[in-house]
Amino acid sequence: MSPARLRQLLEQVASGALSPDNAFEQVKSLPFEDLGFAKVDHHRPLRNVLPEVIFGEGKSAEQIVAIANRLRAAGHDVLITRLAPSTAAEVLAEIPSLSYAPQARIASWQAAPQTAPGRGIIAVVAAGTSDVSVAEEAVVTAEFIGNQVRRVYDVGVAGIHRLFAHYDELREASVAIVVAGMEGALPSVVGGLVDCPVIAVPTSVGYGASFGGIAALLAMLNSCAAGITVVNIDNGFGAAVAASLINKA
Repeated sequence: MSPARLRQLLEQVASGALSPDNAFEQVKSLPFEDLGFAKVDHHRPLRNVLPEVIFGEGKSAEQIVAIANRLRAAGHDVLITRLAPSTAAEVLAEIPSLSYAPQARIASWQAAPQTAPGRGIIAVVAAGTSDVSVAEEAVVTAEFIGNQVRRVYDVGVAGIHRLFAHYDELREASVAIVVAGMEGALPSVVGGLVDCPVIAVPTSVGYGASFGGIAALLAMLNSCAAGITVVNIDNGFGAAVAASLINKA
């Protein structure tokens, strides 16, 4: 139940075009629908920027299909994150209208394109090619929410001149999502170049002493560049939602 749909129902009841009983039938699944293994939150679009998002990792294809079908039946857009290619093949066989972005590991379906795009550009900056899967999770999520996104990839500090070649693009952004593994230094550099909010995403890319992204996470939390916000390791999705809220403010 989206805010626009709820308002439409209330207006129809007020005008007499729809009976209260018919309106009740359409909203009675609020606030959630119990499937036994999952409680699908149909009320979330009234409170949040997104309908309930399906975290695909750890769920069976059958569970994902059941949740997605209930969301679609209620008129919600569908976003499935962390969806492995093997599971995606099974899910898409049941719901062929879903689109799948393998690098981002996201499947999605929208009833209609977003009509209220963000006020500016979200720049998604990736330090290295190995960080691109997390960056693409951010890109696909941000575009799904209705933002214009600009990719700036493979511009890590090992060759800092590559980043400076995109300086004008970075300066045009309303929000920057900066994705980096290894030592995690790139967000500090970007934060010193731009006047927009910077959301740092540490990735689990790196050798042993990176501790699966903890080294990058700690480096970003200890950044000397003011105003940098840090999300969890590999959390491109969370960074995109935060950037979208900023970009739509």
